[in-house]
Amino acid sequence: MPKHLLSRALLLLTLLAPLAGPAPHARGARASVHAAAASVPAPEEVLGFRPGDDRKLASWAQTVEYFRRLSQASPRVKFEELGKTTLGAPFVLATISAPENIERLETYKDIQRRLADPRTLGRAPEARAEGLISNGKTVVLITCGVHSTEVGSYLSGMLIAHRLASSDEPEVQEILRNTIVLLVPSLNPDGVDIVKNWYDKTLGTPFEGTNPPELYHHYVGHDDNRDWYAFTQVETQLTVDKVHNVWHPQIVHDIHQQGAYGSRLFLPPYMQPVEPNVPRQLVEGYTELGHFIADNMLKAGFKGITWDSTYDAWTPSRAYSHYHGGVRVLSETASVNLATPITVKPEQLRAGEGYDARKATPNFPVLWPGGEWRLRDITNYMTTAAFELLKHAAQNREAWLRRFYSIGKEAVRPRRRGELYGFRIPAAPNDGELQNILERAGVEVRMLPRSGPGRRAQGLDIFVPMAQPYGGFAKALLEPQHYPDLRDAEGHPIAPYDVTAHTLTLLMGVPAEPVYAPVKVGAPARIEVAMLPGHERDIVPDSPRVALYKSHVPSMDEGWTRWAFENQLHVRYASLQDAEVRAGGLRAKYDSIIIPDESPRAILEGYRKGSMPEEFTGGLGKEGVKALREFVEEGGTLITLNEASDFAIEQLGLPVRDVTADLKRTEFYCPGSILRTVLDTTHPLAKGMPRESIAWVEDSPVFEIKSDPPALDRVRVVARYPETGTPLLSGWLLGAERIRGKAALVEARVGKGRVYLFGFRPQYRAQSLATYPLLFNAIAGR
Repeated sequence: MPKHLLSRALLLLTLLAPLAGPAPHARGARASVHAAAASVPAPEEVLGFRPGDDRKLASWAQTVEYFRRLSQASPRVKFEELGKTTLGAPFVLATISAPENIERLETYKDIQRRLADPRTLGRAPEARAEGLISNGKTVVLITCGVHSTEVGSYLSGMLIAHRLASSDEPEVQEILRNTIVLLVPSLNPDGVDIVKNWYDKTLGTPFEGTNPPELYHHYVGHDDNRDWYAFTQVETQLTVDKVHNVWHPQIVHDIHQQGAYGSRLFLPPYMQPVEPNVPRQLVEGYTELGHFIADNMLKAGFKGITWDSTYDAWTPSRAYSHYHGGVRVLSETASVNLATPITVKPEQLRAGEGYDARKATPNFPVLWPGGEWRLRDITNYMTTAAFELLKHAAQNREAWLRRFYSIGKEAVRPRRRGELYGFRIPAAPNDGELQNILERAGVEVRMLPRSGPGRRAQGLDIFVPMAQPYGGFAKALLEPQHYPDLRDAEGHPIAPYDVTAHTLTLLMGVPAEPVYAPVKVGAPARIEVAMLPGHERDIVPDSPRVALYKSHVPSMDEGWTRWAFENQLHVRYASLQDAEVRAGGLRAKYDSIIIPDESPRAILEGYRKGSMPEEFTGGLGKEGVKALREFVEEGGTLITLNEASDFAIEQLGLPVRDVTADLKRTEFYCPGSILRTVLDTTHPLAKGMPRESIAWVEDSPVFEIKSDPPALDRVRVVARYPETGTPLLSGWLLGAERIRGKAALVEARVGKGRVYLFGFRPQYRAQSLATYPLLFNAIAGR
């Protein structure tokens, strides 16, 4: 045999040796599968009902107990606690596969790790890769229950796990042989109990099926699924650190619910646009997989399925896997009222983005006619879609692994001259926070000599090379976004599903310079986390008495503000609710009151009478407005964020108007973008800050001071948009000319006190560190 062929043969033997056959104890485990399957408990044996039954929800303790019992009874299931949630509940993972695979999980983790980073393959990488591919398994991560009111998801997780753990059907056996299923029963366990407790409390009352009057994630509510690049919440961190970064799944199936009056089920492909750093192989992968699931479900008689509608693949905030070699297959099934059935009349069905639930089209071919819709329908759609996905993963095992390897190979290839080599990040406040985010995502960070003196004693900057497995993730966060100007047939802007910008360098005030030529870099970098500019982070003991308004209509911005106060700014505060505000006497207790982003109507009126229990209705009302006015007139500071500023302008009669209030979307539109602002650095709020700053603008007011002389004496602009050009730094903006020179942050004096009107969210999703000093200084009464 020629020497090169002999070397290749020996290499393949080396790769195959660890997988030559099951260990003796694995053979024994496999032989006992049939006997064990008979003893595997069904969910109803633990819960007392079958998941999907009307008006029945499981607690988190019951859910954990079911998975624990499942793992004890079945050699196909490994169950483990990964850590604790925000409120101290167990955060858990079930790994499900054939018993012989369960016995060799460390081997399969290593295969995944090496395919994800082809630099580890050494000489003859293609031959080594083929050996790994022929012996690897498709790793599928199924995530349930991130949005806790979408109760079908975590209930379906138990049904999926039971079938995998107990069934001897050929289809299931093929899945077990060829895949490793990682099932997270809930990405938000705390929310399982928040929703169940509220549902059980209101069961049989007029309020049955309503959503809880609190965020279903303690801090961030629905935004817990917008945290997949900033990693602020402990549940996100556990999933990234102990599942994604350990297993590098080829497929992530994220099971959700959507509104009740549109399609019965959404599947990929996603609508345009796709974020440009998502590899084309993943677009091809989720398109192929989504069509496979939809085609098979339609053949089986399921109706009302759509694709290429409603949801896009623009932001990494919802799709960590798209920048880590794996497709994200989002499924969205139509909801009921939590666990209470509904009846949908045909005339109640409505159009969504990209389809109409009343009309058959190529991407919505089989109509659902309306009628009764139950929780059991939801779990049927969810479990069927999940098993179709697993079938494809099993039947196309080598294709999925080969696609995965091709993504890694492209990512690590050496860059050619003229291509982007990486990003230089000069020394700046908050650069440590940015580096922590990149490193948590597996991004390699190096040190680069500086051309001149700098803050770092060693004269080094951070350098992020692109030739690495997750360079695309870094690039998405370090470069500005250019969201396409998408319009419908009538010229109206097509709204993004979420937001249009995610440039962390801008949000954090950290410069990043693209580098297009080879550079000599040093060892992996570690720097100290820099201090936020303009303050020392901790309010000193004699600091102001601070209250944060908390509406009974849950506000995610209120939750994000709490998280920032407790975890970043270390602001001591009291939670202020409607009854306390209406009672008055606020100045005796507080120096500063913050009203976070919320619609003026929700703040003033809250839930309407009869829609929720009496104690949760009514909002601030006239009494609350009167009490806030007295608070300011007596010397207090009122701080309103984003839409809440329109509430303050209207209810307190401030001499300011929102110039965007009556504009159509074709005239002005800014759906979650980063805009340039110019600060008055002589104002105490902006003291010590650079003259140019940013604003996170999303459904935001833009201010103009009324022209009468008394108003000009009482109002001062702290931040405004530039007088010329466009203020857009990242994202999408229509009608830039409408806001040139207009105010983004205003101080209005009322009596002895003041109102700070923020026309943006200065603490946006705990990311906009560049504007934290403005909020901090407002709270501190500067």
